[in-house]
Amino acid sequence: MNLKNMKSLFSKSLSRRKGVIATGMLVAFAAIVGFLFYEGTKKTVALTLDGEQKEIRTHASTIKDILKDLKISTHSRDYLYPTESTEVTNNMKVIWEPAKQVKVLVGNKEKSIWTTADTVKEMLSDKEIELGEHDKISPSLDQKITGNMKVKIDTAFSFKLVDGGKEKKVWSTSTTVADFLKQQGIKLNDSDRVEPSLDKVVKANDIVKVTRVEKVTDVVEEPTDYAVVTKKDSDLSKGKEEIVQQGEKGLVERKYEIVKENGKEVSRKLLSEKTLKESKDKVVNVGTKVLVAQVSRGASDSSGGGQEFYVNSTAYTGSCNGCSGVTSTGINLNANPNVKVIAVDPSVIPLGTKVYVEGYGYAVAADTGSAIRGHKIDVFFSSKSDAYRWGRKQVKVKILN
Repeated sequence: MNLKNMKSLFSKSLSRRKGVIATGMLVAFAAIVGFLFYEGTKKTVALTLDGEQKEIRTHASTIKDILKDLKISTHSRDYLYPTESTEVTNNMKVIWEPAKQVKVLVGNKEKSIWTTADTVKEMLSDKEIELGEHDKISPSLDQKITGNMKVKIDTAFSFKLVDGGKEKKVWSTSTTVADFLKQQGIKLNDSDRVEPSLDKVVKANDIVKVTRVEKVTDVVEEPTDYAVVTKKDSDLSKGKEEIVQQGEKGLVERKYEIVKENGKEVSRKLLSEKTLKESKDKVVNVGTKVLVAQVSRGASDSSGGGQEFYVNSTAYTGSCNGCSGVTSTGINLNANPNVKVIAVDPSVIPLGTKVYVEGYGYAVAADTGSAIRGHKIDVFFSSKSDAYRWGRKQVKVKILN
């Protein structure tokens, strides 16, 4: 092949190469223009998906298409704004909060709740679940909601607390007495009593009673009574008494253990006793000498009776205050309720004298009394009603022997 032909062949090959390059460049330019146009027609959308924020550019026509592209499955209980059918616009904001299932236990009743709330407090508000002032909830109200969370509400009830005698109304959830007292900051001493027992579970309308028990030691000085010693004196008229020695009370120191409940004494136990001063007996001589009646005779009546005179009279029974039931001459009045006896001043009417008392009848002077002095007598009745009826009056006494 000559040189001329070779040049012609080379020239044709170069021309074809330039054509291919030009075509390739044109195709590339068209692709770039097409890509820029495609991207330029996308819309910008700001998404908040389950609390996470992101921004996308999309050709999707509706919100549903966006979620489908993102492979997000929605549920009717989810929170979605705007709705799935809303057409996508540039710079649109979309919020999607998936609903979470929460189990709520109120007392012994459990129910499942679907919620899109952020916290336990918001969930209770959304579902109109009221929480009492004293109710307890776990977890706390500010706890974030998570899937399959369990929320327990312990409903509080009222009952009475009596602490040291002071009563008040309190609230608590189901708990033991020990835990309740701890929650209330009530401290118990070793001797204190609690009803019901500490391990019992508190229920509505119960009464929890704390009795404060205190043991103290008390030392006191106390007087002791003296004894009365009687001695028979044959030189002293029967019915007469003579104090030979005055009695004096003694003094002892006693140590007691005192138990108080709610500040009030309930028991006292003697621990020890020490004599500080001995008591001194009272000694009394009692006359045993029987006197023979020496009554001067006045003008006698037709029946041959003795002296007559007027006395002031009262009445008594065998069971009166200070009465022993036995006369100074030894007559048992309680054993002989029908006996006619008067108490006299032996210096006026000697003991043993038989008399006739106006309005009372025949009687014997067989008793004495500390208040019977001079022209005064005390007539005996077996019943108080008869003694009250006699009262206090002046009567005539006739000496019969």
